[in-house]
Amino acid sequence: MFLLDEIERNDLWRQLTTTIENYFNQVAELPVAPEIDLAAIRSRLEPFDFAKPVSSLATLSFAVDNLREFQVHTPHPRYFGLFNPAPTTMGIVADALVASFNPQLAAWSHSPFAAEVERHLIRVFASRFGYDAKTADGTFCSGGAEANHTALICALTQKFPQFAENGLRGLSKQPVLYVSSQSHHSFVKAARFCGLGTDSVREIEIDANFCMSADDLAKQIEIDQANNFAPFFAVATAGTTNGGTVDEIAKLADKAAGENLWFHVDAAWGGAAAFVPELREILGGIEQADSITFDAHKWLSVPMGAGLYLTRHNDILNQACRITTDYMPRYAGSNVIDPYVHSMQWSRRFIGLKVFLSLAVAGWEGYEKAIRHQMAMGDLLRRELEASEWKIINPTKLPVVCFTDAQDTVTESVAHLDAIANRAVSSGKAWLSTTRLDANTPVLRACVTNYRTEVADVLALVQALNEARTGE
Repeated sequence: MFLLDEIERNDLWRQLTTTIENYFNQVAELPVAPEIDLAAIRSRLEPFDFAKPVSSLATLSFAVDNLREFQVHTPHPRYFGLFNPAPTTMGIVADALVASFNPQLAAWSHSPFAAEVERHLIRVFASRFGYDAKTADGTFCSGGAEANHTALICALTQKFPQFAENGLRGLSKQPVLYVSSQSHHSFVKAARFCGLGTDSVREIEIDANFCMSADDLAKQIEIDQANNFAPFFAVATAGTTNGGTVDEIAKLADKAAGENLWFHVDAAWGGAAAFVPELREILGGIEQADSITFDAHKWLSVPMGAGLYLTRHNDILNQACRITTDYMPRYAGSNVIDPYVHSMQWSRRFIGLKVFLSLAVAGWEGYEKAIRHQMAMGDLLRRELEASEWKIINPTKLPVVCFTDAQDTVTESVAHLDAIANRAVSSGKAWLSTTRLDANTPVLRACVTNYRTEVADVLALVQALNEARTGE
């Protein structure tokens, strides 16, 4: 039952490829966010007690039907959401290949081609961010949260040499780290997982442009030093989730260097600006970072998850992750690295292939074109919103648009914005969300995240918002 016969396998492959092709041809005709019925989902799953086998084709159809009916369709061109684009064709092909060949990326000797593809990509991306490709290092990971966690572990390892063996109990002072109120909350989780605790996380104020304040960072470091804490780690964000803000990376890098902090740039989404010549200046100073987070499953549009952790310190991952075992295959040679001693993960899938194949087929030129197109759609969205009396709040150049209802001169309330978003989403015409840029600034948020989003989709979003504003 595990290896189906050839006829049944071929029937499955045909149905699967037809399903995938139909989905991509028809997704724009589906409601972006179908109505979710929890009771219906659970009732459909209840009969699966797995006591008796079910036919393979029927099982595939069951999964397809319910995925179509019960999920927000992130590949939809009118999904203006949370950095979840339509995947590239070659990314889908790559994930199918990886599932079939099932390479084991713990030991280099088990899958040398896969390991070397990822090594090559790490150096390519490191160079794009301004690192020296010959000395930079890194690893593929599940996504930005794991990459940020890895950065924290590397920083602790470098700044506190006794940490790897003795942990936090070997430290004489409590380490503290610095993020902004707009930083990704994965750093809070990472602080918990590392044993630092959330009271080690210092949330730095943002300025009028929603950027981390370098002056407030300096003041907080001074306060912590005076109170016998040990500052060791500071984070800048290149493209915040809330508003697409890019912190003043160069200025923060200088502050961190002056205080001997590990400086990390979370560029999970906005890092792709480095690949477009006219956008590169937005990330000025990123090459000074000790480490960088980048998610290829965001602006490079490969299937989730495909994160990268990059660092200019070529031995820090070895120091942080090195371990010896009797049961793992021996090193293949002094010039190669076993991935399991170089990252938080042990056994894992071949993440890099979907990035490699997508880049190989599209090239940097193809990605430049796609990013420029999404930037243009973001600019169009701003113009159309303003023409319909919506007020743009965030000043970013990136295609994340945060706005409020300029016609609402009375309430300016969270409830009003939530109602607009809920009506627009319930219509099935588009998906967007609400958020807060600071404690006093609730906004609607729309992000152009899909290379298939066109002018008509942007206009449809604005129309849906205009109708939702009036309750139509």
